[in-house]
Amino acid sequence: MLLTVDVGNTNITFGVFDKKELLHTFRLMTSTLRTSDEYGAAMLGLLSHNGMKKEQIEGVIVASVVPNVMHALVGAIERYVGHKPMIVGPGLKTGIHIVTENPKEIGPDRIVDAVGAYEKYGGPVLVLDFGTATTYDLVNEKGEFVAGITAPGIKISAKALWEDTAKLPEVEIKKPDSILAQNTVTSMQAGLVYGQIGQTEYIVNKVKEESGLDNIKVVATGGLGSIIADETDVIEVYDRMLTLDGLRMIYEKNAARA
Repeated sequence: MLLTVDVGNTNITFGVFDKKELLHTFRLMTSTLRTSDEYGAAMLGLLSHNGMKKEQIEGVIVASVVPNVMHALVGAIERYVGHKPMIVGPGLKTGIHIVTENPKEIGPDRIVDAVGAYEKYGGPVLVLDFGTATTYDLVNEKGEFVAGITAPGIKISAKALWEDTAKLPEVEIKKPDSILAQNTVTSMQAGLVYGQIGQTEYIVNKVKEESGLDNIKVVATGGLGSIIADETDVIEVYDRMLTLDGLRMIYEKNAARA
């Protein structure tokens, strides 16, 4: 079995695959600083809770956008799971050719999403990841990563509202019954959700216009992506596990060379 690890700014998401089938997922908060022993104990505990033993894990792959957790996390994987993890970065075969001005600037999370979207849905494809940031990445029909747009994520926008204003409260991020809000909470929810929907529709349509690619498949992922995908016709597919699938695909492309 394969253990995939997606280290994001908010959560570390683990997925366990048996060949192409995703069996289990579990998460840890990225913001909680842990030692390698704490990571190890947490991983073994979560595996055990899902009825699995570390001996069943045959390989591990990690993609991370948070460098300061990697030393402890990699140490935990090596010591407690018993495998040196494959790290998404330069030197790995992905099947995606990055043709932007500075390919080294493209984060591993975006590469993984691009691989997953292109392999599963073909190209051209625009993959939207509604995470801490909202990203829009375009892969053409030849598998070339040609452009990427980065915007504040809905959680970042929400946090700015309640941390940088004196009287606005922390609210649940959800679509209110109407955009015609009648109180502070629904007013904030309307601005956050409908603002993200409007941003999404404008950026997707602008990408289609400037690229000249009318046949772009639009695929969304990320924790809050389902809220937006349900409210707009510009998103054709919501694939919650796209990043984990992309990690599995990259591992499979490189396992024979390891």
